[in-house]
Amino acid sequence: MIHAAIARIAEAALLVRLALRPSDNLRERLVRDDPPAPAAIWLHGASVGELTSARTIIMALSREFPLIVTANSTTGRDLARGWGIDARLAPLDMPGALRRFLDHADPRLAITIENEFWPLRSRMLADRGIAQAMIGARMSERSGRRWARMRGIVTPMLARIAALSAQDAGTEARLRGLGLPEDSVLPRLDLKLLAPASVAPADETALRDRTILAASTHEGEDAAILDAFAAQSDARLILAPRHPRRAPEIAALIRERGLPCRIRSEGADAPPAGGVLLADTLGEMPRWYAAAGICIVGGTIMDHGGHTPWEPAAHRCALLRGPHVANFTEGFAALGAAALPFDAAHLRALLADPDRRRAQGQAARDVLDARAGDPAALIARLSDLAKPAPRPDMSPR
Repeated sequence: MIHAAIARIAEAALLVRLALRPSDNLRERLVRDDPPAPAAIWLHGASVGELTSARTIIMALSREFPLIVTANSTTGRDLARGWGIDARLAPLDMPGALRRFLDHADPRLAITIENEFWPLRSRMLADRGIAQAMIGARMSERSGRRWARMRGIVTPMLARIAALSAQDAGTEARLRGLGLPEDSVLPRLDLKLLAPASVAPADETALRDRTILAASTHEGEDAAILDAFAAQSDARLILAPRHPRRAPEIAALIRERGLPCRIRSEGADAPPAGGVLLADTLGEMPRWYAAAGICIVGGTIMDHGGHTPWEPAAHRCALLRGPHVANFTEGFAALGAAALPFDAAHLRALLADPDRRRAQGQAARDVLDARAGDPAALIARLSDLAKPAPRPDMSPR
């Protein structure tokens, strides 16, 4: 009650601010703009990262139900709109804003992505009989300890959740310990891996066996990659820098080594035999993953924490990586021997043995599929919660 009273005072102050200094974004968050259309499902994600990770789920549900997406950021909202989904800024966790939003949208199911807990929102949804779900739930040990000191807030919220899929076993255990009902727990899914796991890999070919991709390289990595490549014979290299503005300096490194070079921004679409395609464009990485059977993961040779191994794994690329993998420590640990240390010897061994190269790429894909999980059970459960309640049987006995 105290929280609700404070929220009402804060909302009144924001309405005064809105009157004195108009703001379209604030009007949207207070739901003083054009009201949302009715929707069976309200799905909320903080911003671009959360919504992108859940896109597979969002699109599957949108094919079956009217759906509205909310985000805390304009970039998240605009991303969902770009997918053809009705989207707006999330209502503030204030009584009036939430009431106006729910009066118009009138969903049967509210889904939250990852780790947002809103006490007032949770209670108002429950008061209206709206089912609540959480997907990709994530709670660190530190957050778990903090919430354990506030059980009076978090336990009632968890008790209202009808379905929850956690990202990992630790999160699931912490939420259970805080009061998540056992019958609401669904199989764990790593939402961020669903999109790469949905990729259909290209057919294996002899040309792909001989093609190497250096994906999202950083300054200081290109020379080492070119030196390792120059020691091979009859192979091909696609070099895709993280920042295409570095293309002139990389082209100079290629020339210094006397390697044939083609440039994507000049119209080339494949490297020459024994040479390099400098992929100095943005947005084409899936094309290069599909073309190459071996992928050197950028950001791992120099200390940039490493880029994702999962996108090349989706395409069954044999992976090579440097020592710097802090951004994906757990993922590279799970990949194990499917992601070998980058050096000229490992590169030469993969090029010399296509069967080994293909087996390593398939192993990486198998790890990806196992970690991503199958979203079918989650989608089915969310669909059930979003369906209208069955009407009572009024036929005469």
